Amino acid sequence: MYKFPEGLYTDVRIEDVFQTSIQITMGRLDDVKEKSYRAAFIRLYDGKRWFYASTSDVDGIQGEIDALASMASKNENIEKDPIFKRLEVNEGEFLKFIGKDSVKEISLNEKIGLLKEYYPIIAHSEHVKLWRANYIDLNVKKSFYSSKGSNIVFDTQRVGMRIGFELSDGEKKFADRFDRGSNYFASLKGLEKEIETRFNKAVLFLKEAVDVKPGKYTVVLSPEAAGVFAHESFGHKSESDFMIGDESMKEEWKIGKKVGSEILSIVDDGNIMGTGYTPFDDEGTRAKETYLIKNGILAGRLHSAKTAAALKEELTGNARALNFEYEPIVRMTTTYIKGGDKSFEELISEIDEGVLIETLKHGSGMSTFTLAPSMAYMIRNGKVAEPVKISVVSGNVFETLNEIDGLTKDVKILEFALGGCGKFEQFPLPVGFGGPYVRVKSLNVR
Repeated sequence: MYKFPEGLYTDVRIEDVFQTSIQITMGRLDDVKEKSYRAAFIRLYDGKRWFYASTSDVDGIQGEIDALASMASKNENIEKDPIFKRLEVNEGEFLKFIGKDSVKEISLNEKIGLLKEYYPIIAHSEHVKLWRANYIDLNVKKSFYSSKGSNIVFDTQRVGMRIGFELSDGEKKFADRFDRGSNYFASLKGLEKEIETRFNKAVLFLKEAVDVKPGKYTVVLSPEAAGVFAHESFGHKSESDFMIGDESMKEEWKIGKKVGSEILSIVDDGNIMGTGYTPFDDEGTRAKETYLIKNGILAGRLHSAKTAAALKEELTGNARALNFEYEPIVRMTTTYIKGGDKSFEELISEIDEGVLIETLKHGSGMSTFTLAPSMAYMIRNGKVAEPVKISVVSGNVFETLNEIDGLTKDVKILEFALGGCGKFEQFPLPVGFGGPYVRVKSLNVR
């Protein structure tokens, strides 16, 4: 298809993109956007430096390749380069979201109608002071070609809706949302009961929640809270580009080191369906299940070809770019905690006094972490009790990993409809996260 220059490595990533965004505020349709485009990102490597170009003129890709080649130095030994040797060669067509499964085939009116079906559930409540409904979708077909012989076509698709609402009851105020992400539009239908249940729970929380007594508690993290913790506090530290040139970081994150409880395993896997699904990364590497922690032992990290070569490790399929304007960097796909052997009832039955974190506003952290709960509840005598308002739950990452002493059997993978993961200037990248209910022996709660 393209004439690749000799003595250099070259790859081309072409993206065919379709996306929709809709926003309804208090019954008013105030934003509707639908667009599609075709564009490309071109990379060239001479064994010393990478050269990049992005273009919306896909007919001019050969010219971009030639221009990059003119800046590079021909390398007769490029095939012996450790980065070159690690880059995979894959061929074939891997398309999942075609025909009726593609959001491109669903009318704009049907997408608007989806939101209109749901917002009456919350719009007429006396406690709602402001509400907003959002719908987004993103369908991307990628064609990837390389001078090593890769020739693959694959697609990803993200679909999501969010209904957010601000509640008040006298002086009391509370904001919450129903959020659902998926790969398929059909997954967003028939959610009336779930939305109503979430809304009623939020109203009850508004009316009955009391301030928590600050202190150290046994804390149970929901799949949402556990997933955000795994992503923010451990997943980012597993992105190996942070370790390049940092010897102390390499020592701290040495493979085989005990970093957590023996019941704890954390995995990243782009093969899992959801908004983190990507069968190949943006270097043409197949998605793989990568254990970051296995039975409490540091078992792996996430790589691009560059970081895998630098650390003398294998590819994991985690070189991802936000879109055609950016080069691939090391990013997570779907990162989650593996399940254990308990039911939820068994997990909380052994707690005399503790806290259940059910939903989150946000979370962050690297060596230390913070979680800002939205809805949380006391656990008393092995039962979920009164709702409590908590500003923050915090702890040291390694201490917390070792304090995990219970996991439920059931694991839930979640995706937020809006937003995504941010790193450097590349935001928001779709990812998945989740886990079981996770019991931590002691965390700071205030």
